[in-house]
Amino acid sequence: MKSTWDRLNVDIALLAVAFVWGSSYLVAKDLTTVMSVPAVLGWRFLVASAALGALWLLRVRRIPGRAEVWTGVLLGLTQAAVLFLETFGVAHTQASNAGLVISLTVIFTPLLDSLASRRWLPPSFFIAATVSVVGVALLVTGGGFRTPTVGDALMLGAAAVRAGHVTLMGALTANKPYSSITVTLIQSAICALVGIAFNPAEILGSAAHFSSSIWLNLAYLGLACSVFAFLVQLWAVRRTSASRASLLMGTEPVWAVLVGVGLAGETLGWLGVLGATLIVAGCYAGQKIEAHFRAARGARAGAVTPTQMVQVSNS
Repeated sequence: MKSTWDRLNVDIALLAVAFVWGSSYLVAKDLTTVMSVPAVLGWRFLVASAALGALWLLRVRRIPGRAEVWTGVLLGLTQAAVLFLETFGVAHTQASNAGLVISLTVIFTPLLDSLASRRWLPPSFFIAATVSVVGVALLVTGGGFRTPTVGDALMLGAAAVRAGHVTLMGALTANKPYSSITVTLIQSAICALVGIAFNPAEILGSAAHFSSSIWLNLAYLGLACSVFAFLVQLWAVRRTSASRASLLMGTEPVWAVLVGVGLAGETLGWLGVLGATLIVAGCYAGQKIEAHFRAARGARAGAVTPTQMVQVSNS
């Protein structure tokens, strides 16, 4: 019962991350109409870094070791790459194509995760992931596909880099005594520095012209979509697998559409409803398959020697 409850908590946390990221598209789109992409990302992570810095002073106050620092730096660079590719990609393609292409992360991540562990997930998992991608296609492409653009290529790159980022996060932090707050603070500071480096003059000069709505949007991106999402994602990935995390966070397009329908007055036809159903079904089936696979693998590893059994239970 305890393991089932713990797994449910992790799943709910990852779905919450998917929700705030899905809602971020509308907020980010509004901000890119008044400032450049580097300025949006720079300010987003300045807000996030300030909040994380205060949290670090309250909860941690421990100077990180060299390995912990380099883990945060590397994850910050890969996260910055994901966000730049994704934000520039959305600016140069339709939202429907962007949502479909970025959802390919649910295919890329299990491939990378399996390559890293040299243990392939069962074919049924990839079938479930494919069902989710088909669902996204139905959900976000009402008028059919068009000729791919530079934006589509950027979104494809974002999907591949995001898969690498999630896989790397699990590999670098699993069974390590790192502080999630410290690693996330370093990661956020790196993202802020990258954004500022592209256009420092705009970062300094734009704040004087910010309205209250712009500050609210930046606070939402910085606090909900960055601080909350990054901390919860790191906490959850350290307690599950990259494949499972990616599949659950692959529901992000569903939440993006629901927010669009609820707040922006967008319509959702029967194909959209069918697509959302397929995504939820594929996500549920995939997580069950992956959970059984991990449990069976752990049982086999525990049956080898008593020492290994203790190691598995302690982890």
